[in-house]
Amino acid sequence: MPELQLDGLVGPSHNYAGLSLGNLAATSNAGAVSAPRAAALQGLAKMRLVLGLGVPQGLLLPHDRPNLGLLRAMGFDGNDRAVLTAAHGEDAALVAAAWSASAMWTANAATVSPAADTADGRTHITVANLATMPHRAQEWPATLAQLRLAFADPRHFVVHPPVPASFGDEGAANHMRLAPGHEAPGLEVFVYGENPGGRFPARQHPRASAAVARRHGLRRVLLAPQADCAIEAGAFHNDVVAVANGPVLLAHEQAFADRDGLVARLAAEVPGFCLVEAPAGEVSLEDAVGSYLFNAALLSVEGGMALVLPGEAQANPRVWRWLQRVVQDPANPIHTLHVRDLRESMRNGGGPACLRLRVQLSDAALAAVDRRVLLDEARLDALERLVERWWPERIAPADLGNPDLMDQCRAARRALLDALGIAPRELGEA
Repeated sequence: MPELQLDGLVGPSHNYAGLSLGNLAATSNAGAVSAPRAAALQGLAKMRLVLGLGVPQGLLLPHDRPNLGLLRAMGFDGNDRAVLTAAHGEDAALVAAAWSASAMWTANAATVSPAADTADGRTHITVANLATMPHRAQEWPATLAQLRLAFADPRHFVVHPPVPASFGDEGAANHMRLAPGHEAPGLEVFVYGENPGGRFPARQHPRASAAVARRHGLRRVLLAPQADCAIEAGAFHNDVVAVANGPVLLAHEQAFADRDGLVARLAAEVPGFCLVEAPAGEVSLEDAVGSYLFNAALLSVEGGMALVLPGEAQANPRVWRWLQRVVQDPANPIHTLHVRDLRESMRNGGGPACLRLRVQLSDAALAAVDRRVLLDEARLDALERLVERWWPERIAPADLGNPDLMDQCRAARRALLDALGIAPRELGEA
């Protein structure tokens, strides 16, 4: 049973506005000059690696930015250039939100439950409301349109709208599935936050997680609280401190509020369960968050599992020493480390796992996915050429008020849609 990796293509408006409270990388780089072209090429190189490992690879598209609908809803009017200019002169922070390219992190796009886990035997997908952060709360309508285009066949797929915004849902970044293999029924673990009185907000509400589990008709569900200390250390999502694949849980010792209870439950319910845990005495939470060690993509490949890591993990000597012991240990199936430069995404707070949405599918269901979102080497070549031609090389904070940049980003996205053969009306756009 294949697992489709749907990566977000970094959009032409990629910039460093520092909008995400609790995401230390994003806030610490606020105001820096970004490199959208390099960011997109780094992401495509990561997709090419995954495809070369024999894992199906697809993509989700950048959203139309700047979101002038948001600015008009906030009372700015006139033609597009007038709206952008007036809004930037009065409220530059609001304009930065309208420019946000954060839809590139498709781990937050939705929660996916494969057919093996659901009551009706179809793959269920619920788009995340991302209600906690204003710059992300605007994303779900465009994400929903893309998911309904990609997974349109009702024989195999059900795509749900978001749960009510009263209950924050951040998608697969707080969801793990453990099972003997992709094809076997699994235990779906929904990790939620609390962190009362903390500096940083908990983004995943337990009611949102429970609602998604009910909608998907899941047979086996576990809701698990994230450790407050992890949130305070900058693990704004569970996938910054834990990742699961098959029967393996790769996690930091301090990831979960009830670590012992969670491990006991997984050991009892997941055949072949394997815990690969970084002790806090060897790898601190600060090391984990700074290196995005656990925000790696853990993949099933021939002969076992491979871990796709950002260069920051290799640069941290404590993290790298621990990883070397992991791959040398025959007690777990993780045997290979692949390091890729994702600096542009990392500086905005998203690593390899942030960039992907995992969709485990039967061969028949994979064949039913819209072919325009699936990648091969030739399409990757074409996308690289397109990015080289159309994506801005640099964006400084002051550029967000420039209507010429708006025109360039719109032209880049139109070129992308044309190259993929997707009409704007198919995405609900004019």
